[in-house]
Amino acid sequence: MMTITEPQINLPLFIRGKVRDVYDLGDKLLLVASDRISAFDVVLPTPIPDKGKVLNQISAFWFDQTKTVVKNHLISASVSEYPSNLQQYRSQLEGRSMLVVKTEKFPIECVVRGYISGSGWKEYKQTQSVCGVKLPAGLQESEKLPEPIFTPATKEEGGKHDENISFERMCSIVGQEMSEKLRKISIDIFNTASKVVEAKGLILADTKYEFGLINVNGKKEIILIDEVLTPDSSRFWEKSQYKVGTSPASFDKQFVRDYLESVKWAKTPPAPALPQDIVQKTRAKYLEAFTRITGKSLI
Repeated sequence: MMTITEPQINLPLFIRGKVRDVYDLGDKLLLVASDRISAFDVVLPTPIPDKGKVLNQISAFWFDQTKTVVKNHLISASVSEYPSNLQQYRSQLEGRSMLVVKTEKFPIECVVRGYISGSGWKEYKQTQSVCGVKLPAGLQESEKLPEPIFTPATKEEGGKHDENISFERMCSIVGQEMSEKLRKISIDIFNTASKVVEAKGLILADTKYEFGLINVNGKKEIILIDEVLTPDSSRFWEKSQYKVGTSPASFDKQFVRDYLESVKWAKTPPAPALPQDIVQKTRAKYLEAFTRITGKSLI
């Protein structure tokens, strides 16, 4: 088992996120999903083995499933199809990397919620709305919404917290026409993915996407970028255990969050190391998510 926290690749670094290192190849980018894990917007010192592979391969699965809804940035996730100068890094890239189109990225996270949970539930209890979207009175925690709602957020870099915003504010940032297109595409992807996972005994409660623009014959076209419908960007619930009025367990890093809460960490760097039982439980949850969503074993 090869765990990678910082890929050793001699290429210009385009950006380093909490999990992904992105390298600049000119008109293309190389995305490498590491095994780093973050919680409360801080990268932890202890990696989760195979986490990067899980995120990368789930994204590849969903890029294929949603390509009829919107085009995406994936060129290839097969190292054998990468440029020759990347072949020397095969052991670091296999299963955890993508060659993608470089785009003009929107500074917005496009969030869709089909159920009232998480930060949306907290806001609803105070205002009976989420990001300016008025919701029916009397909803319970984790209840299914009458229809999915679009609740955008700013996309902050450098470890800053993303900020939930209204659709009107999004329009002021990226324009009315683009905002309406992004809202429609986001909800269409959510509805498509919900049907796929429902057949597998899962519920997609909420998710977030990122989009970029490319030039096609002189016109700008929206495409889906980054990761899509992974346990890091989405809340998946076990359908058989779902119950309104509770906070269902999700296929993500909840074991990590619970541990960090238990040790009274101040949620500022440096973060404490994780014990091996938390690492193994979290790894198992990611692997389970991969198998349940894709129907395959991890490569």
